[in-house]
Amino acid sequence: MHQLEEKSISCPYCGEVIEVLIDPEDTDQEYIEDCQVCCRPISFNISMQGNGELEIHVRAENE
Repeated sequence: MHQLEEKSISCPYCGEVIEVLIDPEDTDQEYIEDCQVCCRPISFNISMQGNGELEIHVRAENE
């Protein structure tokens, strides 16, 4: 079982910085999670960098 990693992201709608828990097993996948502040759907794309660090790209759902 992988340990969840806490990451800070900026909501593409309201701009608030929120903390999200990322499962390293979600790499190379895209999923949607609602913003904890404005409740709008954020599209997450998780990838693994060469050094083993998780890289998170977020965008508005219809971008």
